[in-house]
Amino acid sequence: MIHKKSRFRTFLMTLSLCAALLFDNTISVLASQTTAASADISNADAEPVSWPQGPSVTAEAAILLEANTGTILYAKNIHEQHFPASTTKILTALIAMEEADMDDMVEYSLDAVNSINWREDSNIGIKPGEAITMEQSLYGLMVGSGNECGNAIGEHISGSMEAFVDKMNQYAKDLGCENSHFVTTNGIHDDAHYTSAYDLALIAQRYFSYDLLCKMSSTLDYVIPASDTLSQKLIPYTKNKLLPGRQYAYDGLVGSKTGYTSIAQQNLVSCAERDGMKLICVVMKDSSPYQFTDTVDLFNFGFSNFELVNVAQQDTRYTVKTGGFFDRTQDIFGNSAPLLSVDKDAYLILPKGAKLEDTASSLSYENLKKGQAAMINYTYLGEPVGNAAILLSETVNSFDFSKDITETAAAQETVKESKTKTAESQQDKIVFLNIHKILFWVISAASLLIFVLVVLSFLRSRRLAKKRRAIMKRRRGRNQEIIDFDRYINRDR
Repeated sequence: MIHKKSRFRTFLMTLSLCAALLFDNTISVLASQTTAASADISNADAEPVSWPQGPSVTAEAAILLEANTGTILYAKNIHEQHFPASTTKILTALIAMEEADMDDMVEYSLDAVNSINWREDSNIGIKPGEAITMEQSLYGLMVGSGNECGNAIGEHISGSMEAFVDKMNQYAKDLGCENSHFVTTNGIHDDAHYTSAYDLALIAQRYFSYDLLCKMSSTLDYVIPASDTLSQKLIPYTKNKLLPGRQYAYDGLVGSKTGYTSIAQQNLVSCAERDGMKLICVVMKDSSPYQFTDTVDLFNFGFSNFELVNVAQQDTRYTVKTGGFFDRTQDIFGNSAPLLSVDKDAYLILPKGAKLEDTASSLSYENLKKGQAAMINYTYLGEPVGNAAILLSETVNSFDFSKDITETAAAQETVKESKTKTAESQQDKIVFLNIHKILFWVISAASLLIFVLVVLSFLRSRRLAKKRRAIMKRRRGRNQEIIDFDRYINRDR
């Protein structure tokens, strides 16, 4: 019994030690926050760098978006609805890139070809019944702005132009577009076919993530040779003056797509990249040639006034000193790397001269990808400027509690050896999040365990007491029998 009590006391001491260590971590977090707060007070008189003032543009709506962070650097009527004209085709091409094989043969039906006005609408001159590959069709769509190409692509992917348009609307909605409704695959005018500068920028953000689509939208002309399924050679070409060799050629241009109808006026969606920054510019309802000059001015504004800031290198607000509990060499889980760390490739985009400590940040735990423990979301002067993922250690991710203990230990030892080779060159920041929540669950689990142990001990005591009472009762019964027997023997004496 003494041995069992000793084990129970040992368990309670271990539990107390774990709680103390967790409280120690909590104190570290609070101390870090207090230091940061003190720094903020000491720098209270230093005003943060203001958001740069953008250029004046003639377009009725315009946006400049940094593609990697999603930061809006410039905005003018970005949620107003306008007719996109042929800039619609970036969405058609994007869906085709993701859902079709580039070697697919696309047949151009009578409806696909004859549903356009050959004299007024842009086309590449293909005839009904002819066929070219999906890749050639996309070059025809993006370089030659062929309206029939959009129709044929839609029919090939969805079976009909109407079904493909439904797909376009759903795709746009999934991207977060809230002011868009598409009626055609190509942007031929329809009063019910509209979008916004912001929605087009979201679509372009995805579009310009594909190298082949970037190449197509930066090509001056493209040759589609005659073949068994094509009666004559076709050479789609673009009138886009932002491309290399043209009047408004822009250094660092990734790609660009024009769009024009007499009602929509000039529209232009473009992407340029310099010094790691990838900017997307959309201008809508502009006048020629200002769609090009406005785009150039906005690109220059972005590259001249903003810069990228690496989060892991400069933000220490989410680094926690754990006093050895989650230390690299003393990790109780046997890992040689931190359990959590800030993504080393995460960047914010800030006005030049702005300090990262002037940003505000918050943690979110929704829509996380595999390997992410949380997301740090940053704002500067109230404007979102990017985010950084808190990543779980690869060793933690690979740990499988269903495996045999020896197999797991061997696997972790292998990971240790591979990580040791690069440990000296890596200076990851150790991050510990939700310490109060973890503490709550640990104490709750321990309390539940203690409660169960107490209940089991109580039940066991009751069983033992019941047994003792039964034994005593039997003993009393036997003693009474002996007394009665003695009285019976001695009754006549």
